[in-house]
Amino acid sequence: MMKTIIVLACLAALATANFSNHKVYRVNPSNKEQLDVVRAFEGIKGVDFWSKARAVNKEMDIMVSPQIQMRFTDTLKQNSIAHNVLINDVETVVQREKMEKMMSPRVEAGKINFEQYHTYDTIVEYLIQLESDHSDIVEVRSIGGTYEDREMVMIKISTGGSNKPAILIDAGIHAREWIAPATALYFIHELVENKDNRHMIENVDWYIIPVLNPDGYEYTHSSTSNRFWRKTTTKGQRCDGVDANRNFDFHWMEIGASDYECDETYAGPEGFSESETRNLKNLVESLGSQTKLYLTFHSYGQYLLYPWGYTSALPEDVQTLDDLAHDVADAIYAVDRTDYTIGSSTNVLYAAAGGSDDWVKAVGGVALSYTIELPGGGWNGFDPPASAIKGVATETFEGLKVYHAYVEKNF
Repeated sequence: MMKTIIVLACLAALATANFSNHKVYRVNPSNKEQLDVVRAFEGIKGVDFWSKARAVNKEMDIMVSPQIQMRFTDTLKQNSIAHNVLINDVETVVQREKMEKMMSPRVEAGKINFEQYHTYDTIVEYLIQLESDHSDIVEVRSIGGTYEDREMVMIKISTGGSNKPAILIDAGIHAREWIAPATALYFIHELVENKDNRHMIENVDWYIIPVLNPDGYEYTHSSTSNRFWRKTTTKGQRCDGVDANRNFDFHWMEIGASDYECDETYAGPEGFSESETRNLKNLVESLGSQTKLYLTFHSYGQYLLYPWGYTSALPEDVQTLDDLAHDVADAIYAVDRTDYTIGSSTNVLYAAAGGSDDWVKAVGGVALSYTIELPGGGWNGFDPPASAIKGVATETFEGLKVYHAYVEKNF
């Protein structure tokens, strides 16, 4: 009886439906002409490109509202573009995800698990508890406030000493990409709580920001909000939010970004207009030459990317970047045969200026700078189901070990 009451209460709480009859299409353009046809839908209201692929013979997952579906599918058919329906009703998937979250066991304050996606408050409580339990190696600090006055929390993991190389990691700059913060949390758990990994913190310091966009992340966790919100929550004139990964002031707004604030890739009124991006900028500058490697985690698409995002030209140290990326990808593949595409952002995905990886390398002075696009959820929705978090995080940690070994050996 009690279980029935709980389920009914959950169903009542999930009454708000934002994505009824929205479909997700998996589209596979086979030539440049077909790709251009598909990309013409970018920026159209009611069309949301979920996956990051924008290349010939690369599958793209695109959510389309009921109002646009006929136009969208007719265009695909007229141009003989291969496609199929991946998700027939997105709202069903969203509600299932919410139900699973609400029915998940309550997590004790200061604890974490990898069987569910956690709210920002739970994440912060966990980090603070780690600092209390492992004060010899853990320091938790705020790197600044957000638009909604949340503290952007970072954890430093170090055995002390000076002149050590550092690895800087962030995740969750795009609010809806829940698997990225979950993976960053797993890194923290393994580095701090697993004694078998103690060697990874002896000669290298770690700075990890598990959620770079706390306001947006919390908004996607709200029971009545937009699960697929991507941007910050800055108040706008017509629409709210800025794509923080177009907001870094290096070749800002040159390509692959929008100056219309209602677009998903709106780059803001100016570079570093967002407190979230300014806070990361200030952190990178404060760490200076200590940082030898920067990793920013996104989803989804299974890409291991290095700069540049603003041009198809390659950085001078491309061979180093590419070789290391292949070693990392090999380590991930060895776990469960998850295959990553490797290359510069522009050449294997699409041009997009104003990204954190470009700025950190070019202006922040961190030569080794990468964006990692983690696996997605397929028919389950945007992110992998909670039951798949551990698998994604575990295999990615094997890649992190390769990054660590390189930094420890070379710096």
